[in-house]
Amino acid sequence: MIKRIGLLTSGGDCQALNATMRGVVKGLTNSVDELEVYGFDDGYKGLIYGKYRMLTSKDFSGILTQGGTILGTSRQPFKLMRVPDANGLDKVEAMKRTYYKLCLDCLVILGGNGTQKTANLLREEGLNIIHLPKTIDNDIWGTDMTFGFQSAVNIATNAIDCIHTTAASHGRVFIVEVMGHKVGSLTLHSGIAGGADIILIPEIPYDIKKVAEAINRRAKAGKRFTILAVAEGAISKEDANLPKKKYKEKLEARAKKYPSVSYEIADQISAETGAEVRITVPGHTQRGGEPCAYDRVLSTRIGAGAAEAILDGEYGVMIGIVDGKIKRVPLAECAGKLKTVDPKDQTVLAAKQIGISFGD
Repeated sequence: MIKRIGLLTSGGDCQALNATMRGVVKGLTNSVDELEVYGFDDGYKGLIYGKYRMLTSKDFSGILTQGGTILGTSRQPFKLMRVPDANGLDKVEAMKRTYYKLCLDCLVILGGNGTQKTANLLREEGLNIIHLPKTIDNDIWGTDMTFGFQSAVNIATNAIDCIHTTAASHGRVFIVEVMGHKVGSLTLHSGIAGGADIILIPEIPYDIKKVAEAINRRAKAGKRFTILAVAEGAISKEDANLPKKKYKEKLEARAKKYPSVSYEIADQISAETGAEVRITVPGHTQRGGEPCAYDRVLSTRIGAGAAEAILDGEYGVMIGIVDGKIKRVPLAECAGKLKTVDPKDQTVLAAKQIGISFGD
């Protein structure tokens, strides 16, 4: 039996993309007589413009611990997929032509929410698609965990750990800005793991006066420093009540004065408390480096789960993990849905129980 599969990685990179592809290929190699694997360069761009290469077992040797992606990646916004390119090329039809030209049995797509929406679009167009949930934000609906998340948590946590000593030495307020525009899972988990005193996430709008109160309480209790873990998309209660258009205008105005929300919060804290505030932005380090042991295991399981689905001929699904078990989730059910942090989630409540402030 011969199987022909395509692999592509799309959207922002993260740890364990290579480990997941390795799991898919190894899972198939041990079960089929002949396997042809085509890797598409730079995500959907490779599929659109026919840039691909045949991969061999050597390509998947030694990549379990390698970060990034051996295929390269790019961002191709879903909202532009139906819009012809500069030369008038129909992107969707071009992707279909490439798929059929190679006589693929299945296209395995690794990516986050935007990637998943395009994967579902290709499913609707009749292609055999399997999506594997990648993102450091852990915001994909239908799976309890995404590969890349725990590795990013470890890096963000280490950044907060490193800040503790300098914050304590100088008696300062420190803000560590963690990735996450719409969802605060990464900030929540790294904030707790790193011992942050205040955590600000998009799902729980903050009151700057409440934030200042938490800092002042620590000072009165003899604490020399305060550490805030702030998500990129942290939002004040005032801004959260603005109409969408007005909020967009507010962000545009803020961008002219501050590099990000953390710098605005720092100025507000200084004005409210008189404290000296410093900001640290780990940035893209959170996407880089080798995957942690947890992600290596998770990605291997998800990759093997994809291989099993291919062998069973079940397509149009995302391979997720639910209650500790691999599950095939129909793309029609999960595409376009965002998994956010519930303000009443047990993790949030536990953080509040031990005295962490969310500024609410």
